[in-house]
Amino acid sequence: MKKIHAIIMVIVLIGAGIGVFFMLPQPMGAECEPKESINEKIKLPEPKYDSDTSVEQALLERRSVRAYTDDPLTLTEVSQLLWAAQGITDPGKGFRTAPSAGALYPLEIYVVINNAEGVTEGVYKYKPPEHELVRIRNGNVRDELAVAALGQTCVGEGAIVIVFSAVYERTTQKYGDRGIRYVHMEAGHAAQNVYLQAVSLNLGTVVVGAIKDDELRKILNMSDEEHPLYIMPVGNI
Repeated sequence: MKKIHAIIMVIVLIGAGIGVFFMLPQPMGAECEPKESINEKIKLPEPKYDSDTSVEQALLERRSVRAYTDDPLTLTEVSQLLWAAQGITDPGKGFRTAPSAGALYPLEIYVVINNAEGVTEGVYKYKPPEHELVRIRNGNVRDELAVAALGQTCVGEGAIVIVFSAVYERTTQKYGDRGIRYVHMEAGHAAQNVYLQAVSLNLGTVVVGAIKDDELRKILNMSDEEHPLYIMPVGNI
């Protein structure tokens, strides 16, 4: 009997403790603090297919720019830059803005959002067929990126940072070791597209190839099969 009374007393005390806990004041905003969702998708605005800047003018004005203002990019500008890098130009055949050996498209595109209107800071992956972004990491990683780029400050100052990686096997399975050369050619084509698009948008960018591969993979949560190639910070000038 005493044992039953003891058990009942313990249950009562536990219940009282739980009640007191819920009556205690909770930290302000703790119950409604939003958590950004990994894998959340952002549909990008439809890219424009003409502008007031001719190809010849963009080629004439193309320069490597390493200093940017603090002004944010618009989502429309982000959309246009990513489309220029690897956007789809023929939905039926899947052709893209940059030529690819055998139309095998080994490149993967990431964009680190530091300062873009209506977009939360974080790391995103660009999906060309859907023309959308998928969030793969939350938070500001600009300092980590700059360190991975051997301390080049321009990488941490861009409103966004476009990162190119490649899955070599997509091309080498057809072309053998020579396919590695083709992949590097393709990365150059895509980067030049970003340069020219940046001129058309009155933005500045620069290609950065001095990077610590393993650190960059970790920052962007890259798969083991991907090889980092280029970093391109982009910002207002």
